[in-house]
Amino acid sequence: MIAASVNDAFLVVVLASAIVYGTPLVYAALGELLAERSGVLNLGVEGMMLVGAVMGFWTVQRLDVTGNASLAGALAVAALAGAAMSVIHAFLVITLRANQIVSGLALTIFAGAAGLSSYLGNDLKLADSPAKHHFSELDVLGLADAPVVGPILFGQSLLVYASWLAVAVVGVYLARTRPGLNVRAVGESPATADAMGIDVARYRYLHTLVGGALAGVAGACYSLQITPQWVTGITGGAGWIAIALVIFSFWRPDLLLAGAYLFGAFSALPFTLQARGYLSDVPAEVFQALPYVMTVVVLVIVSTGFEKRRLGAPAALGTPYVREER
Repeated sequence: MIAASVNDAFLVVVLASAIVYGTPLVYAALGELLAERSGVLNLGVEGMMLVGAVMGFWTVQRLDVTGNASLAGALAVAALAGAAMSVIHAFLVITLRANQIVSGLALTIFAGAAGLSSYLGNDLKLADSPAKHHFSELDVLGLADAPVVGPILFGQSLLVYASWLAVAVVGVYLARTRPGLNVRAVGESPATADAMGIDVARYRYLHTLVGGALAGVAGACYSLQITPQWVTGITGGAGWIAIALVIFSFWRPDLLLAGAYLFGAFSALPFTLQARGYLSDVPAEVFQALPYVMTVVVLVIVSTGFEKRRLGAPAALGTPYVREER
């Protein structure tokens, strides 16, 4: 009884919910971080997330298997859908050397809430039907009901624990492995990396595709866990928050995790307040706008070139590489 009462406390509920709402941001921002470390700015994250969300949900509804096999297949399809969208962006900005900002924005418009993802959802008749299978909370080591730490650390879904592993893997990859150091060199000085025999285009393609796959998984977090159904625009602009989160975390995976949960807390706050009847006179939209207000503040702070350099952004971020011009 005491543990249940403690776990129902406002702060505990908000912290546990922050992890849930922050998890898709972790996946999407990790993907964006990898792409940016290679020098590719991907503003199409939101579109990739939406396509991943609709295709992941479609797989769960149509795949004739049950339980974990269905969910694993849905995540795989969502990742492939996000990667397929990122191929378009990679071809435009790496091979054709198109403007990376324009390409990313065009991709988001094409695949966004009023584009491809909405068409797929309507054409496949996915709206207004709950997911047949979805990710639910686990009881790790039987500690999900432990006071305070239970719901926060031991009562989360498999997607949450996989995101922690992904953060660790990306951190070690970038700091401790030769390919990780190579991709950082490509993002800092592609001409120097090329002179050392590193294939700049290959590294940029690979990390942009991995980034798109992670964005697809992030989208599936919404349609298979947070809101287990398909709704047009289900991500609600989270892709833009993920992009700002990369800057907010100084391009570091460990800080990215903490930042994602901070943004997740702002996302969870209005629902927790509404459920408890707090500040009922304040429109819910005021609280729902908090993550986006914070996003704008972060982007304004780091908008100058001086701040960009000081915060550790890859020097060649957004700059196409042409071997003949080095």
